[in-house]
Amino acid sequence: MDPLKQKFLEKSSALKTNIKEILKEQGARKVDEVNLKQVFGGMRGVKSMIWETSQLDPIDGIRFRGHSIPELRDALPKVPGGKEPLPEGLFWLMLVGEVPTEEEVKWLTEQWKNRANVPDHTFKVLDALSTDTHPMTQLSIAITSMQTTSVFSRRYAEGLNKSEYSDATYEDTMNLIARLPRVAAYIYRRTYHQSKHINPDFSLDWGANFAHMLGIEGEDFKSFMRLYLTIHADHEGGNASAHATHLVGSTLSDSYYSLAGGMSALAGPLHGLANQEVIKWIFRMLDTLGTKRPSKEQIADYVNSTLASGQVIPGYGHAVLRQPDPRFIAQKRFAADYIHDSDIINVVWKCFEVIPPILKGLGKVKNPWPNVDAHSGAILVHYGLTEYSYYTVLFGVSRALGVLAQLCWSRALGFPLERPKSVTTDWVLNYLKEENSVPANN
Repeated sequence: MDPLKQKFLEKSSALKTNIKEILKEQGARKVDEVNLKQVFGGMRGVKSMIWETSQLDPIDGIRFRGHSIPELRDALPKVPGGKEPLPEGLFWLMLVGEVPTEEEVKWLTEQWKNRANVPDHTFKVLDALSTDTHPMTQLSIAITSMQTTSVFSRRYAEGLNKSEYSDATYEDTMNLIARLPRVAAYIYRRTYHQSKHINPDFSLDWGANFAHMLGIEGEDFKSFMRLYLTIHADHEGGNASAHATHLVGSTLSDSYYSLAGGMSALAGPLHGLANQEVIKWIFRMLDTLGTKRPSKEQIADYVNSTLASGQVIPGYGHAVLRQPDPRFIAQKRFAADYIHDSDIINVVWKCFEVIPPILKGLGKVKNPWPNVDAHSGAILVHYGLTEYSYYTVLFGVSRALGVLAQLCWSRALGFPLERPKSVTTDWVLNYLKEENSVPANN
């Protein structure tokens, strides 16, 4: 028996029993109230779903199964002599709630190597697209093309019992995650490097092999990819890509359809595409100022002119966080450890000093601090990955770890089809009219 699957099935079975007991005894208990701002405002902050793999704290940031990002750096296994956690270890933690041993992570790395064979037709589908097709479009198409290999869909058509839904979803999840670096690297090389592809090196771990197939060598970049793929992996269930994956999965669509839906959400400028907007804004600023080493005063002037034109400062602010994003801080720490006297990194650090006080001074910004997108692009540029339209693909490969781990849990716990109730604006107006006509109690 697969040891990770065995642990997952044991834990999910126990939790499913516990949830049934909770709902039987406390199912009618109210846990939240919804106001009209939330109804019209994208359900912001409404507690309406279960997400086992991570939770976002406004102060401490994201916690994976209770572990903060600084704690993960210490707790998760690493390559010998390395400082950054292996993303394989984070997937294990998210799936079963236990920090894995080095041997367990080695086992998972080998599993993903064995499952990494991408169908030939997926490469043919990608090659049929024009090379100016956005990399996120290519990624969604590639993921959907691999649906032909879905274990869940095949077994469901054969009469799969509900008790085995999570088993088949686990198999699809493991296969899909294993293949993603090869697919994502293929997209990068065909789009920006004349289809000069690089074969995988299966002596390497999952993240390092991805770095190798991108064509950017060096141990430092491999370390950064391990960190990047870890810190972007999940951000609780309410963000757009996580929720989209969950919603599609609730229809019993398999891991491939579900992740493709999540990646379509991630491609939006208000979500994962923001990382490309940050570096574009920095490049525009440097071009406008005519220097790669602007002063803090020059940056402040450009920030104020950006705000005066009615635009936002990309990479700053977050819907939930009220402190600097720990994922930003993790990347800043990495840059301090590995990168010295880089113009683009120094610009990001100066922005970190200049922008929050300006945004605070506006009096309207709840969170003036940088989020994860404010730093990642600068490090990628430093290492030579300058094609910023590709950055969201990197984000997507990482985010698959969390959303697919949760999809396994949703199937194991028997979560139903998601079907919230909608109302029309006329309904709201009539409701308010009726409420306002009711005499107040004395």
